[in-house]
Amino acid sequence: MEKIEVYLEYEIHKNRPGLLGDVASLLGMMSINIITINGVENQRRGMLLLINNEEDINRLRSVLETIVNIQVTKLRKPKLRDRLAVRHGRYIQRDADDKKTFRFVRDELGLLVDFMAELYKKPGHKLIGIRGMPRVGKTESIVASSVCASKRWVFVSSTLLKQTVRSQLADDERGEEHIYIIDGIVSTRRSSEKHWQLVREIMRTSTTKVVEHPDIFVQQTEYSLEDFDYIIELRNDQDEEITYEVVDSVDTGFSTFDFN
Repeated sequence: MEKIEVYLEYEIHKNRPGLLGDVASLLGMMSINIITINGVENQRRGMLLLINNEEDINRLRSVLETIVNIQVTKLRKPKLRDRLAVRHGRYIQRDADDKKTFRFVRDELGLLVDFMAELYKKPGHKLIGIRGMPRVGKTESIVASSVCASKRWVFVSSTLLKQTVRSQLADDERGEEHIYIIDGIVSTRRSSEKHWQLVREIMRTSTTKVVEHPDIFVQQTEYSLEDFDYIIELRNDQDEEITYEVVDSVDTGFSTFDFN
């Protein structure tokens, strides 16, 4: 019988020597294997477990409730955020009101790259928007996560090295193994109709598309933020405000915001 993978997370009310050993011993007596363990979010510890059956999950919950100084906060089939929390020792911050918006700061680039790589690995259409101020690491994170996911990246529009505005793709730049990167500012402010024909063609494909500056992208197109499956916000620190005030409304020349 195939075992079930389960995520266990508990909050430590009072840490004492041997507490982790007590939990590990309990799991061992129940023939539950620990795959990964790590501290997550302050006084919480997370574990990925292999459990024999659904009944053992309920038994484990009942037994854990008898251990003094801990409180079980999660016992479920692992979600992507659970796996990354155990791997990196911290949780991805998610917007309380908009569940598809995830927030990162610059010192969490490793976590961000891992998160995006896991999204890329899922087959089918995905539209991902990424917000952030200049030089915070948006484009670099997109490319690095493509490498981690063993995907090829294609710049449809960009200012990473020089201004890029594509109007066609080569035959070897098509397919689900590609990640298509669109700069929302360049595409809406400095592009031709042929470029937009290509953008619309790519948007209709069953592939992953990543749009930098999605708020600008939707201002002058038929697309809306509702079309995005994920919105990622990347800041230098938690208090930084992402603003587009420095973007020129004129379609000639570069604004300081264009370079990242």
